[in-house]
Amino acid sequence: MIDINVVLFARARELAGADSIKLTLDDPATVGDLKAALLQQYPDLSTLLPHCTMAVDHEYSDDDTALSSGCEVGCIPPVSGG
Repeated sequence: MIDINVVLFARARELAGADSIKLTLDDPATVGDLKAALLQQYPDLSTLLPHCTMAVDHEYSDDDTALSSGCEVGCIPPVSGG
């Protein structure tokens, strides 16, 4: 099992109702596995999460990126403005 801290930003924070979330995943785990776990526990993220950028320990990552215990994953929604 691995423990992951997920930091949520902007709209993701609002939908989940929290600034950060601690998750425990089976080892081995990837960002894709993390997203699935987030959607299971926080279904309100379902419309936003597919469009979010994920960063593992401050490095942009894709769904195949491996996770290790203690890493921090940022969930960064798309931004707009003018």
